[in-house]
Amino acid sequence: MTAVLRLESRKRVRGSVILLVVFALLSALYFSMFPGIQAEMDAFEEAFPEYMFDLFGIEALHTIEGFVAAELYAFFWSLLLAIYFAYVGAGLIAGDVQDRRMDLTLSNPVSRESVVLQKVAALWVPVVALNVGVPIVVYVAALAIGESFDPVALAMVHLLSIPYLLVCAGIGLVLSVFVDHVRIARGTALVLVFLLWLVDGVSRLDPDYEWIGDLAPSRYYDETAILVHEEYAFGDAGILLAAFLVLVAVSVVIFTRRDI
Repeated sequence: MTAVLRLESRKRVRGSVILLVVFALLSALYFSMFPGIQAEMDAFEEAFPEYMFDLFGIEALHTIEGFVAAELYAFFWSLLLAIYFAYVGAGLIAGDVQDRRMDLTLSNPVSRESVVLQKVAALWVPVVALNVGVPIVVYVAALAIGESFDPVALAMVHLLSIPYLLVCAGIGLVLSVFVDHVRIARGTALVLVFLLWLVDGVSRLDPDYEWIGDLAPSRYYDETAILVHEEYAFGDAGILLAAFLVLVAVSVVIFTRRDI
C-alpha cells in the first residue's frame, strides 16, 4: 500500500541533504559578513533606490532579523527553494511516464489516485529536513556572532513557508500529469513560479496594480513580516494550504482520466 511512498521518500533523501548543506554554507557566509557591515548598513540602504526594497520586501537591514530575511530567506528560500519544489513536483509523474516506469507501477494492484498521492506525500522528506535543519543552523550561527533570534519567530518563518512550498510543488504536479515530457514540465514549472514571484514583487511598486500580485503564492508568505515584525499570517497560510489541496485534486482528476 505504501511501496511508492517508501521508494519516492528514499529518492528525496540525497537532494534534501545537499540542499541542507548548501543552506548551512550560505548561512555561515552571511552571518560571518554581518558584524563587519552592520555599522555601514545605513549607507548601504541609502545607496539603493527605494523601489528595490519594495520589490524584495526588505526592511531593517541593520538588525540580524532584517538582514537574514533579506539575504537568506527573501531570495534563496522564497525563490530558489520554491523553484526546487516546483522542479521536483513537475517530475513526479512525467518522469515515470516518459521512461515507461509508470506502466510497470500501474501493473501492480495500485490505483492512479494512490500513485499521485503517495508521490506527493514523499515531499515530506525535503520539507522536514529543511525546515528542521536550517532553523537550527541559523539559530546557532546567530549565537556564534553574538546575535540571537526570537525562537518563535524563527520557527514560524519555516512553519508558514511549508504551505507556500507545497503550492509551488503543486504547480509542478499539475504540469507533470498534463505534459508527457519531463523537461517541458520542469521548464514550464520553473518559469511559471519565477514569473509569479516577479509579478508579486513588481505589483507592489504601484498601489493601482498591487491586486495583480494576489494571484502569486509568494504574496501569502512574507518572511520579513514574520522575522522583523513577528506577524504570523495564519489566514494566508490557510489559503495556500487550500490552494495546494486544489492543485493535488486537479492533478488526480487529470491523471485518472488520461491515457498513458
